[in-house]
Amino acid sequence: MIRYGDEMWSELRFTGFQYQAERRDGQWVDVALRPETAGDTPLPEDVTDFQIIAVCTHNGYPIQLVTQDEGCDCEYQLTEWEQEQINAFIRTEEVRQTIAKAASGTGE
Repeated sequence: MIRYGDEMWSELRFTGFQYQAERRDGQWVDVALRPETAGDTPLPEDVTDFQIIAVCTHNGYPIQLVTQDEGCDCEYQLTEWEQEQINAFIRTEEVRQTIAKAASGTGE
């Protein structure tokens, strides 16, 4: 992750995600992700309640990833490799089915 304004960063290796999908409106579904990271790539010490909101189409395509700490946008952004890991997870059949259910209004 890269803290805004910093020139140095580290990359997180995600080992899993807890997630929940919620329909936002007729166009978007928000997928709240709580990542689990590898022991050798821990979250920064100043991050206490980290999650990523993936804004997806109703068909399950991730459009935007927003990092949050304690429910608010945080000062960290994701590296390209971290984004690729998240996008690959969102594109799995299990998550896409969950997004489709949320989009249709039938829940998770």
